[in-house]
Amino acid sequence: MRILIADDEKGIRLTLGDDLKDAGHEVVAVEDGREASRLINSEIFDCLITDIRMPGKNGIELLEDVKRVNPAIAVIVITGFGTIESAVEAMKIGAYDYILKPFPNEKIIALIEKIDNYNKLKEENVRLRSELGAKYSFDNIVGKSQKMKKVFEVIETLRDNDSNILIEGETGTGKELIAQAIHHNSRRKGKPFVPFNVGQFPETLIEDELFGHEKGAFTDAREKKIGRFERSGGGTIFLDDIDDMTLSTQVKLLRILQERKFERLGGTQTIELDIRVVSATKVNLEDSVTEGHFREDLYYRLNVVKISLPPLRERQEDVILLANHFVQKYRGEREYVIPPEALEAMTNYPWPGNVRELENAIERAVALAGNSQTLKPEHIIRPSVTEKKIATRLLDLRPISEIVDEAERMHIRNVLKHTGGQKAKAAQILGISRKNLWEKMKQFDIE
Repeated sequence: MRILIADDEKGIRLTLGDDLKDAGHEVVAVEDGREASRLINSEIFDCLITDIRMPGKNGIELLEDVKRVNPAIAVIVITGFGTIESAVEAMKIGAYDYILKPFPNEKIIALIEKIDNYNKLKEENVRLRSELGAKYSFDNIVGKSQKMKKVFEVIETLRDNDSNILIEGETGTGKELIAQAIHHNSRRKGKPFVPFNVGQFPETLIEDELFGHEKGAFTDAREKKIGRFERSGGGTIFLDDIDDMTLSTQVKLLRILQERKFERLGGTQTIELDIRVVSATKVNLEDSVTEGHFREDLYYRLNVVKISLPPLRERQEDVILLANHFVQKYRGEREYVIPPEALEAMTNYPWPGNVRELENAIERAVALAGNSQTLKPEHIIRPSVTEKKIATRLLDLRPISEIVDEAERMHIRNVLKHTGGQKAKAAQILGISRKNLWEKMKQFDIE
């Protein structure tokens, strides 16, 4: 940092100046308040250390000059004639701190280091915000990691074609945002984007939601209903959690993809479709095909182009970028700073809930910040339910067999969550056969 010392005591100018230089800072020292004011107006400084009583101008007047010229300069006021009134006055004007003489130089050096860290953090926040609006932001998706850049490149490549796309990724990775980006960066962007989450509807309602019905098609069909496929005409339909679709509905979806036409429930009129189909899955559909839960012919129809979204733990360089994005989203009219210890904790945390969990954490931290403009680490990173259970069982007096079974059950569940439910991959990580894994899942009642 570039520091200006204004004090008429030669001893302080020399000793404090030398110690600050030894700490790696550039120091200019003057004995007169008027000279200090001239330098503030003509040169750039990061910090001013000023005495209250000195020739030319006193420290309060100099502080006022600084805040008028450059409010970003941190000012540390020092004096041997301290009073409550002068301290309050200095802090009201905008002093960073107020220190009485005599003082150990180490105290000033520690304060300077704190100011330096804060300034660097502010600069980093400004840089990250500029990145959000520049090359690292693609529509509503935030990311600068190599894996996300590859996703953006694929979306750009698909701009001028209508191939069906399968998005694969864990829960919370932002699959719908990717689907929206695909639509809004395609030639269909002026047409409807219609999302449909298969997992949110019971089997009996899925076909009605997708295909619609004619009046009188069934008991409660009092009027005609336009389904999601018809509503997405000319645009894009997004089928989320396609892995939850039943085999019977899969057959009907396959026909639509093959023929690009369908009838409403209870209807005879054939409706032709001009749509793009983007689907998403939270599991590996190849495993579902192998296990007989998903039709192989439908899988190949949906999977013309596959986009694999990385979990947040595999793109840690995006964590801080995303965190700053969500701070801007939830901050309202206030400015907030994420302290260095919180930034470190965030980059080391695995984020099992992915981007969705990170967004919820930032929203919670902003809500709990109160009057503080610093987001607290404990409001961002909270112990998981599993960690709390472990902590409360440190004095558990059950038989060892029960403890071992519980640890094994927990570990299998964690590995399955890590693999997104892919049993073959989970078995490989666990070092057991798939048959053994299936037996253990049955033994521990793991779905």
